[in-house]
Amino acid sequence: SWQTSGLTMHKIQVAACLALLAAFAGVRAANAGALEEGAERYRPYLIEGVASALTGARALRERAAAADLPGAKKAWLSARAGWERSEVFTAGFVPELDAQIDAWPNADSGFHAIEAKLFGAASTDVAADATGLVEHLNDLHGKLKDIKLTPQGLLDGTVRLAYEVGESKADGGESRISGTSLDDMRNNIAGIDFAYHTIFSAALNTVDGKLDEMVTNRIEQLEAIVATPDLPHVNIADLRQTSEELVVALQSASAKLGLQRPTLEAQAR
Repeated sequence: SWQTSGLTMHKIQVAACLALLAAFAGVRAANAGALEEGAERYRPYLIEGVASALTGARALRERAAAADLPGAKKAWLSARAGWERSEVFTAGFVPELDAQIDAWPNADSGFHAIEAKLFGAASTDVAADATGLVEHLNDLHGKLKDIKLTPQGLLDGTVRLAYEVGESKADGGESRISGTSLDDMRNNIAGIDFAYHTIFSAALNTVDGKLDEMVTNRIEQLEAIVATPDLPHVNIADLRQTSEELVVALQSASAKLGLQRPTLEAQAR
C-alpha cells in the first residue's frame, strides 16, 4: 500500500541520513587524528626556533658583558629571528613567559627593553635584562618537549599572528628602534606558513581543496609583499587586506577541520 511504501521510503531516508552522519563523523575523526599528528610534526620546528633564540640570547649576554656593542646587536638580531618564527605558539600556550620575553609596547623586560638600550642608547649596560631573557628562554625551551600542542591552540595562534602582521606590525612594527620590523614580519609569516602546511593544509584539502588553495595563496601573497628592500617599500594597504583575507579564510577553515572558530582576542599584548 502507499502507507507501507511511504514508511519504507522514510526508513531508507533515515538510513541514508545515518550513513551520511557516520561518514561525516569518520571524516571528522580522521581529520582530528591528522591534526594531532601535524601538531607533533610542528614540535621540532618550535624547539629549533626557541633554541635559536636562546643561543642568541646567551651570545648577547656575553657580548654585552664584553662591552661589544656591534656583537651584542648582532646577537640580539639572531635571537629575535628564532623567537619571531615561533610566535604561532608563544602567546597562546605560554602567555606569562611571552609577556616576560616579548612584552610590547610597554617593555620593562625582555627583547624590547634590551633593544632600547642597545639600539636606542648605544649602551651595553643590559646585564640584568640579558640574564633575565636567557633564564626565561631557557625555562621555555625546557618545557617544549612535554607541553601539549593542541591543534585548536595552534590554529588560534596562527590566526592571531596573521592578524598582528597586518595590523600592529604594518605601521612600523614593534621593533622600530632596531629597524628590524620587516624581518619580524618575514619571520612571522615563515612561522605561519610552516604551521599551516605542517598541521592543517592536508586535512583541509581533503574536505575543501579550494579553501586550502586560498589559504596557501594568501600566505604566498604576504611573503611577496614583505619581499622588499626595506619597510617603506612595503605596500601597507595590500599587507593589511591580505592579512585580513587570510584571517577570514582560516576562520572559515576551522569548522571544516572540526575546530572552534578562532577569535582575535589575544592579539593585543
